[in-house]
Amino acid sequence: MSRYWKRNQLRLAPWLFLAPGLAMFAVYVIIPIFQSLSISFYDWDGLGEAVYIGTDNYVELIDDEAFYISLKNNVIWLALYLLAVPAGLFIAIFLNQTVRGIRIYKSLFFFPFVISQVVVGLMFSWFYAPDFGLFYKLIELITGQGIAILAEEDYVTYGIIVAGLWPQIAYVMILYLTGLNNVAPDQVEAARLDGAKGWKMLWYVILPQLRPATFIAVVVTVIGALRSFDLVSIMTDGGPWGSSRVLSFYMYEQALSEYGFRMGYGAAIAVVLFAIMMVFISGFIWKMWRDETER
Repeated sequence: MSRYWKRNQLRLAPWLFLAPGLAMFAVYVIIPIFQSLSISFYDWDGLGEAVYIGTDNYVELIDDEAFYISLKNNVIWLALYLLAVPAGLFIAIFLNQTVRGIRIYKSLFFFPFVISQVVVGLMFSWFYAPDFGLFYKLIELITGQGIAILAEEDYVTYGIIVAGLWPQIAYVMILYLTGLNNVAPDQVEAARLDGAKGWKMLWYVILPQLRPATFIAVVVTVIGALRSFDLVSIMTDGGPWGSSRVLSFYMYEQALSEYGFRMGYGAAIAVVLFAIMMVFISGFIWKMWRDETER
């Protein structure tokens, strides 16, 4: 055994360091994914006997109006949440300057990232609140009539998304600040000598070197948009009349709330959500891999 270890030490040592993390990833991520897939084929309340019903849960999803409302809201979340990536990039570029007082600005922009989502939800609930909320008062001052964002079916999802974008932009900003610290200064200087500046410098010199940060930012933002449960739960509890539900919240309602205890149906929603998430993430990984191999 000792001879085998000496011959293969360089090859085996990395796997020994990775083993605890891989074991935890398998126990807490991989196995639960397959368990959720299995449960989705059963009618089960979480305590009693599970009855195998095949694909009935998925067939029911096809005719479930609440499911389509949740899916539509998730698409809206995904489209608007990706605004965090360019917003975080431009803020990071601004904060990467060496000017007086920049540390104060960095602290102010970093602040939303360290706040709990519960606190963010409560702050924006008060911000939108009728009669005394700042947003309500501003709209009332401009138009003569305030809008209760969280009570309007047409606006509620957008109001929650704005609340979610606040800390998400801060997180993306941190990723890009880290990436900007690794930008090769010699390439920037060479581009300046060639006359590149402004948008050309950003597009042809800076952004190509920020591909790893962009990849992480997009993946994290997509995952955040698709699993947007906490803000919906805190700010509206899925209301008004279920108009602000997203798939993760609808899954919780069906599987764990007093309205449901339908573990199989909730698992089916979770499988659909996971499939959507994997489509986007797989696409990003494939594009990243293709760009790296073409270099």
